[in-house]
Amino acid sequence: MREGGKRRPGRRFLRLTLIALGVVIVSMVGVLGVVWAMTPIPDSTQPKATAQGSVIYYRDGKTVLAKQGVNRRSVPLAQVPESVRNAVIAAENRSFYDDKGVSLRGTFRAMWSTVTGQQLQGGSTITQQMVRNYYSGLSQERSIVRKLKEVMISLKVDQSKPKDWVLEQYLNTIYFGRGADGVQAAAQAYFGKDVAKLDVAEGAYLAAVIQQPSRFADPHGADLDAARTRWRSVVDGMTQIGALTPQQAAATTFPVLRKPRPVFSLKGQQGYMLDQVAAELKRRGYTDETVNQGGLKIVSTFDKNLMAAAQRAVTSVMPAGTAKKVRTGLAAVDPGTGEVVAFYGGRDYDANKFDNSFSAKVQAGSTFKAYTLAAALENGLGLGTRVNGNSPMTVASAPDHPIPNSGGTSYGQIDLVTATRNSVNTAFVDLGQKVGLDKVVKAAKAAGIPAEQLTPHRGAATLPLGVASVSAVQNASGFATFAAGGVHRDAHVIRSVTDATGKVTKFDAKGRRAFGEQTAADATYALTQVVEGGTGSAARLYDRPVAGKTGTTDGSVSVWFAGFTPQLATAVDMFRDDHKPVVINGAVQYGGSYPAQVWRAFMTEAMKGKPVKEFPEPSDYGYDPYGGDGPSASPDDGYGDDGYGDGGFRDDPSAPPFDDGPPSPDPGDRGTGPRNDGPGDGQGDGTGPQNDPRNGPPDRTGDGGPGQGFGDGTGGGDPRTQDPARQEGPAQRFPVG
Repeated sequence: MREGGKRRPGRRFLRLTLIALGVVIVSMVGVLGVVWAMTPIPDSTQPKATAQGSVIYYRDGKTVLAKQGVNRRSVPLAQVPESVRNAVIAAENRSFYDDKGVSLRGTFRAMWSTVTGQQLQGGSTITQQMVRNYYSGLSQERSIVRKLKEVMISLKVDQSKPKDWVLEQYLNTIYFGRGADGVQAAAQAYFGKDVAKLDVAEGAYLAAVIQQPSRFADPHGADLDAARTRWRSVVDGMTQIGALTPQQAAATTFPVLRKPRPVFSLKGQQGYMLDQVAAELKRRGYTDETVNQGGLKIVSTFDKNLMAAAQRAVTSVMPAGTAKKVRTGLAAVDPGTGEVVAFYGGRDYDANKFDNSFSAKVQAGSTFKAYTLAAALENGLGLGTRVNGNSPMTVASAPDHPIPNSGGTSYGQIDLVTATRNSVNTAFVDLGQKVGLDKVVKAAKAAGIPAEQLTPHRGAATLPLGVASVSAVQNASGFATFAAGGVHRDAHVIRSVTDATGKVTKFDAKGRRAFGEQTAADATYALTQVVEGGTGSAARLYDRPVAGKTGTTDGSVSVWFAGFTPQLATAVDMFRDDHKPVVINGAVQYGGSYPAQVWRAFMTEAMKGKPVKEFPEPSDYGYDPYGGDGPSASPDDGYGDDGYGDGGFRDDPSAPPFDDGPPSPDPGDRGTGPRNDGPGDGQGDGTGPQNDPRNGPPDRTGDGGPGQGFGDGTGGGDPRTQDPARQEGPAQRFPVG
C-alpha cells in the first residue's frame, strides 16, 4: 500500500533480501555445478590405502616364515562373513544400502566445525570414509574445499560403483588398531584367525573398534567398560537393521580378545632368515617400498624342518659350557639348484644380528685343499701324481717361513689321495707350485668363492692351505660343485616372488661348468677317503657315502668340516669373536672334532629317509684286483701313512699352522644295512657284487677283500691295538675297498 505515492520501506527490503538470497542460491548452485564438473573421481589411490605388506614363506610356499611392511592383506567381500559386514553397517552407517553415499547432516556439521575452528567431527557415511581414505588428494586437507571434494566424489562413486564394491574397499582400508590395516589383518590381530572364521561377537567387536581404535585395541579398566558398552550397542544395532533377532542378540556374549603381540614378531632363526631374504631382494632390484607395501608373496629356499635340524645339531653337540664368544656357522646347499635349504645364524638374533653363516668370513683352512685338488686334476694331473710330503718345506717366495706338517711328520713322495686323506700341508704347497697358484684361484672362483676374497692371497705359497677367508654358505656352495659333477650354481635364498597382480617371477640359478665331470669324480673319491679313514672320520654316515674335508687354521682360530652327499652339501665352521683359538672344555679344537660332529648330527637328520645315492666312479687310479701295492705305493705301506693305520691318531696331536690335527677315533662300523661290511671286516665277505674285485667290481666304501688292507668301511685304527676281528688284510697303500 502506498502513502503519498511512496512504497513502504519494509516491502522494499524484503524484495531486496529475496533477490539477494536468490542470487546466493543460484550462485551456490552454480558453484556446486562447477565443483561437480571439476571434481572427477580420482584415477589414483593413496599409496598407504592399498599398500599390503609382503609375506615370506618357507620353501613349501605355504608355511609363513615372516611378514614385513604394512600389516594388510586385502580380501574380497565374499570372504567376509555377512555377520561381520552387518556389524560394520550397524556401527557406522545403517542406511548404507539406501543412501546416496552422503550424509548431509554430518557433512554440514563437519563443515561448520571447520569454519568455527573446532575439531573436525564425524558423521560421514561409509562411502565418504572410504573416499577420504582410499583416493589420493583428500586425506591431508582440512578445509571446506576438501569436504566439498569428498561429498562430490562420494556422490559420483555412489552413482558409478556398486555398494558391495564400496564396502569391500572400506573394509580393506580402514584402520582397526593393533597395527592392523583392513579387516583380515584385524581378525588375525584380535582373534588369531582369518576373517572368514569370525563369529558374530568377534565381528561386532571389530566394528566397535573402528570408532576408537587406539582406546579399544587393548582395553583395561574404564576402557574395557567403554568397549563392552560400544560392543553391545553394535549388537543391538544389528537387531535394528534386521541382521539379528532379539534372542540372538541376547545370546551373544563378549568375545575373548587375543593378547596383543608385535605385528611382525620373530623367533629363533627367523630374524636371520628374514635378513638374508631382504638382502637378496635388494640385490635383485626390489626396493624397500615395494617389499613393505607391494603385497609380495616371497617363497624362500629355506626348509623349515632342516632349519630346525641345523639348530638342533649345533645346540645338541656343543657342550653347555661353551664360551659365548665361540660361534658356530652351518650352511646346507642343494647341489642341483644352489638353494640354501638350511643354515644356523647364531644363538640369539635380538642380542646379535651378525650372522654366523652368511656374514662371518673366516680362513678356510684345509677345506680349501679341495679346490687346489680340483685345479690340479683339471689341469692334467692325476690322482697318482706324486708330491713332496716331507716336513718342513721351504718355498722360494717365503724362505724365512718354512711350512710344517702336523707334528712335523714327513710322508715322503705321496700321491694326491694320501695327501688329501691325511691333509698333508707340504704336499698341497708343492701341488700349488706344480699346478700354478693362478689356476688354484681360478678353480676356487669357478666353485663360487668370490674373487675379492681370493685376490689378496693369489701369490701366497700357503694359498692351497686356506689362508683366504670364506663364509659357511660360500664353502657349502663350493663343495656343492663337486656333488653336482663340476657344475656350479650360485647360492641363493629366494625361489620365487609373486606380486599383487599374481605375476610370478621364479629365480633359478643357472648352472655353469666349473670343472669337468671326471675332475669332480676324482676329487670326490679323494674326499671320501678323508671321511672313510682320514681326518674326517667323525663325520661318517653309516648308511651312505660321504665326501668331505676338515680344516684347521693357524692356532685353531677357525675350524671346519665341509662335506657332501650326492644330494646335499653342508659346511660347518667354528671361530671366536676375538679371533683367539677355539677352545672347548679346555681342549683346542680341530676340524675333525666338533665341526665334524655337528656336520654328522645335521646330515643324519637331513638324509633320513632319502635314497642312498653313490658317487660317480673315479679314474682307474689305485685299482688292483689282486692286492699288493698300488701304482703309487710308498715304503711305509704296512702301517699306513705314519705307521699307525688309516684310522689311528697321528704321531703328535699338536696343531702347527693349517693343521687338521688328529683324526677322530673310529666311531664304529656302518651297521647292518646293505652297505655293511662282511664278517671279519678286513677280509670282506667276498660274495657281494661290490667286494673282492675277483667276484665283482671293487667298492670304494666297503672293506677290502684279501690283499686289500685298510678297508675304509671300518674306519680301522692302529692294527696293532684293534681287535683281531677288525683288522684289515695285507697292506695296500691306497685301498680300493
